[in-house]
Amino acid sequence: MPKKPHQDTKLAKYIERRVLELKSKKSQLEIANAAGFKNPNMVTMIKLGSSKLALDRVPSMARALECDPAFLMRLALEQAVGDTAAQAILEIFGTAVTANERAWLEEIRDASGNSDPRMTSRSSTALRSIFRR
Repeated sequence: MPKKPHQDTKLAKYIERRVLELKSKKSQLEIANAAGFKNPNMVTMIKLGSSKLALDRVPSMARALECDPAFLMRLALEQAVGDTAAQAILEIFGTAVTANERAWLEEIRDASGNSDPRMTSRSSTALRSIFRR
């Protein structure tokens, strides 16, 4: 069986996982319809890696998958232009921040009295311990 061009991308794997996670709430057909795909097989094609997710479809797909659009856009951008070009774009325009990451930033600002704390080795170690890394 020939390898599909996008099957090993983070986006294809993520969409496959989200479809499984949402299985008890909505069908793949409902996801495809909510994302605005005329061809209901598009979700299958994207998750199997035979097709890319068009960047202009990211907002509707994020709503359909009940996920953060900034996170999905990062994955779609990597898939669309490759890792190196995506990194260049992010270097120039900055990394999109997800809703979850915004909550972390707000908590850090509140906890620090909005003092713009530097990242030290101690704070980095403490943060990594939360995630066991």
